[in-house]
Amino acid sequence: MLMKTDLTVETFLLLRNNFFDAKGNPVSFPLRHKRNTQDDPLDEYISEILKRELPNNSSCLKAPGPLITPDIVVLRTSICKESNPQQLQDDLSRIVAVEVKKLERAKSGKIARESGLDYNTTPPCGTVRIYDSANRPLNVRGFYLFICQEPDLRRKGYFRLTALTLCDGNVLNQDFDFYLSIVGERTKQIGIGTYKDAFNRQRPMLVFANPLGAKEMDRKITLIHPDKSLNKRYKNLSLSNILRRSISEGKINEFYCYRFDKDIPKDWKTSTLVDPFPMPKRKTKTQPRGKFRLDFMLSK
Repeated sequence: MLMKTDLTVETFLLLRNNFFDAKGNPVSFPLRHKRNTQDDPLDEYISEILKRELPNNSSCLKAPGPLITPDIVVLRTSICKESNPQQLQDDLSRIVAVEVKKLERAKSGKIARESGLDYNTTPPCGTVRIYDSANRPLNVRGFYLFICQEPDLRRKGYFRLTALTLCDGNVLNQDFDFYLSIVGERTKQIGIGTYKDAFNRQRPMLVFANPLGAKEMDRKITLIHPDKSLNKRYKNLSLSNILRRSISEGKINEFYCYRFDKDIPKDWKTSTLVDPFPMPKRKTKTQPRGKFRLDFMLSK
């Protein structure tokens, strides 16, 4: 019987070995120019790596168009076809959705948006909704690929990844009901404006934590996973940290940070990180639009 490996591990190791060398240093790679605002060549580049190098019994599907989430689904199609929805919901060996979150690095050397990242119209979640060919909803596990992309200043059109974290969506949010309340159908406000020909999309903008904002994740290559014994099943993974996120009233969610074994120093000691992500800045009131100021003051 064919062994069903964890698809997040397969994905993580392929990306680690394509974007970094044997010593864990970033490898320069080419990207085509963007065709339009919504086009993302890096998503395409990543999906091509996975399509080409995943084991024969696994495959990668890219979102068929812009503004569709998740960006990528990695799955074992033959097994999924024989599965029921409940079997697909929490089995990382059958199917997993991956959303790519690309960041840049500021001149200061810090990750951009380190204290909070925008999630336009779709909040992060450890369970996300996709659909089969008959348009029937399927709820599957969601992971998020956080990467810092920087230009290779020595080669035009080439780039490097200087941080990579493949993160269980439950690290960011596990409230699936909230997720559905945002991604579901909304009511537009129509017939507005002087001529009644405008409408308000009522489009939500959400901000959640950015894992690369934690110093322990920046300039590292990390898989954040719910399985505390993953390194016992995959000998080329080593536990780097235990990550704990506080919920409320003393309750915590615990996750496990893994790295390729050769990326961890021999004298490394596993430590526990408690709420390591910078807190997004929060106010109940929204900020007004920026003010256009003239360079003179009226006399009256």
